[in-house]
Amino acid sequence: MSRSIGIDLGTANTLVCVKGKGIVLREPSVVAVEARTGKVVAVGSEAKLMLGRTPGSITAVRPLKDGVIAEFDVAAAMLHQFFRKVSGNTMLTRPRVVICIPYGVTEVEKRAVEDATLEAGAQSVALIEEPIAAAIGSGLKIGGSRGNMVIDIGGGTTEVAVISLGGIVLSNSLRVAGDELDEAIVNYLRRKCNVLIGDTTAEMLKKAIGSVHPAADRGEMEVRGRNLLSGLPATVRINSANIREAIQETVSHIVDALRTTLESTPPELSGDIYDNGIMLAGGGALLGGLDILLSGLTGIRVRRPKHPLDSVAIGIGRVLESEDKFPGAIQYRTR
Repeated sequence: MSRSIGIDLGTANTLVCVKGKGIVLREPSVVAVEARTGKVVAVGSEAKLMLGRTPGSITAVRPLKDGVIAEFDVAAAMLHQFFRKVSGNTMLTRPRVVICIPYGVTEVEKRAVEDATLEAGAQSVALIEEPIAAAIGSGLKIGGSRGNMVIDIGGGTTEVAVISLGGIVLSNSLRVAGDELDEAIVNYLRRKCNVLIGDTTAEMLKKAIGSVHPAADRGEMEVRGRNLLSGLPATVRINSANIREAIQETVSHIVDALRTTLESTPPELSGDIYDNGIMLAGGGALLGGLDILLSGLTGIRVRRPKHPLDSVAIGIGRVLESEDKFPGAIQYRTR
């Protein structure tokens, strides 16, 4: 019998869950390839360590951008390697795959995900929308008539969705998320301190001391980069207030998307959301004080699941285990 697996194919990280086992693999969505031949050199954590450090003969590539596939062949090669890791380096049976997609992607982008997964060695592919998977993985009861709101902030996309009767009533998919926060930090240090840092260092700063509300400030850190005036290595100390200033404009786009979605929500569901609160999922949910900020701006309680980074993968796993409990969650597509 073929194995059923679920994939949270994220811009920053890919998580794989296997029916009956839960999450079995968690790797960065990065591939290192030989520039001349296109041969895969490394995948996942090993490839991420090469970002910004590779010689001219090797290129470290992130095959997804803004939640969709940007490098088809590289994405297929990455998925193939992940399948091999999950199968213990042997692929005796081609897996049945359920893979997540952002809400509102085009038919061409959906087809690219399907084709890349089949190219990687899957027997069949079914799609599940990220907000649905995030809601299920966060423990929300989506099958009833009461409305729920989930905000899933990943690496490439932010999904703000209102869910009722097992489906998405309305959603706002924003291609502003974790990657843009990292970019904002890089630009801030370049502008304010004349110091250039890499995206990996910016991500580390965001995770360690990132804050969008003074109540969640987490001190300061020392980072190393290159002085843009002298060209020499430089060290600079950054605190949570600096990070908050750096990412303020990017966070405002997420806030605007939330407000727009709330303004368009039917009155009956608005009352349900006020009672149930807003669920904040994805890696962006770990940003210090984001729940406090959103709650203060909307007057609605904002909650986070126990494992926000894994919400989508956990949701896919629950659908795999009990598909009959979530009718309509998976989009089966004929080819």
